[in-house]
Amino acid sequence: LILPVVFLHAIMWLPILLVPFLMPGQKIWWLILFVTLSTVLGAMANPAWASMMADLVPERIRGRYFAARGRIASLVTLVFSFAAGGILQIFRGNIFLGFGLLFGAAVVFRLASFYFLARQYEVPQAKTNGQRVRLSDLARQLTSSNLGRFTIFFALVSFSTNLAGPFFSVYMLRDLQFSYISYVIITSMGSLTALVFLTYWGRRADRAGNVRIIQITSVLVPFVPLLWLISKQVYVIAVVETFASFAWAGFNLASVNFVYDAAPPESRTQHIAIFNALNGVAVCLGALTGGFMASRLPPLFGFKLLTLFAISGVLRLAVVAFFSRNVVEVRNVPWVAVGDLLFGRRRAVGLRTSASWRRRPGPVMASAQAAAERHGLKGPMIGTGGALAKAPRTTSLKRD
Repeated sequence: LILPVVFLHAIMWLPILLVPFLMPGQKIWWLILFVTLSTVLGAMANPAWASMMADLVPERIRGRYFAARGRIASLVTLVFSFAAGGILQIFRGNIFLGFGLLFGAAVVFRLASFYFLARQYEVPQAKTNGQRVRLSDLARQLTSSNLGRFTIFFALVSFSTNLAGPFFSVYMLRDLQFSYISYVIITSMGSLTALVFLTYWGRRADRAGNVRIIQITSVLVPFVPLLWLISKQVYVIAVVETFASFAWAGFNLASVNFVYDAAPPESRTQHIAIFNALNGVAVCLGALTGGFMASRLPPLFGFKLLTLFAISGVLRLAVVAFFSRNVVEVRNVPWVAVGDLLFGRRRAVGLRTSASWRRRPGPVMASAQAAAERHGLKGPMIGTGGALAKAPRTTSLKRD
């Protein structure tokens, strides 16, 4: 499934490139059509690719691996964004030629990714009991399963976020009349922050669990649009964008890895498909609702979009308050205090599992720990199918 779809996705940039030259009438509708087809093709390949990567990457290093992958992708995106801007600046007298060069390069690079993807090793799929998992059955479990509850939580966060998400650029360029240089500086601050902190969050997710990172960062996310209300200065908004990227880097990384952990291998592709579909619907509805509300709201501090930002922040806060505690960790990881986790101290308390993630270690675990130490075993103990085994070194936090 992945390779044919990726190939078609690469080829789809060709009609996008040729729209201005071969379709003189109704260009915008042809562009919307081809971009939509390109998006659909990308969405078709994503669940199968994500399931394959979850099989390839061991659970214990997923946080660090996808953090490193995200850093590389962010760096490449940042570099080529500036390169694309330079090309458009050079060809500002013939803008269609400039975009044609960019879309042509997109075809070449996407075909190159197809070449390397075709040579990637694919783990043999896990054997099932012969019963095929249906999407309709998984959809009915959304409110009863752990992964289903997280899917709903993530979709609601996406909806409340995208009420305002598409309009921050509008606010900076139209309302505040920032120069393009100021706009690029602000957006680049976000990209650079993500580059720095993806590894930071990845290491902590591997050691304390993805749910712990989601809990911490989801408390920060609602304050992002509210901070836009405090100032209209470029340097203040740059700091806000840095804070936003710090929070979102951890939230998105831990969310993706949690889906990989929580979905059963035999039905992971279907679970990821439902997760992506529901999230896509939430993003679309949020943007449409925000667009409808943007021109109809009363102004706040002189701007209607600030009212929309405030509504988005309050909705995010409500979603986090009512839904974030419904998700439990699926990995055996130590419970770590927030301060210890954020600032890299080594102390970890107890063990968190899907059944006991809110509890500190009880007397049974404490007694087992003491008995183990009397026999010469050091370090926290983890349960392994009813037995006790020495915890791997990766479970303890270390200073970065």
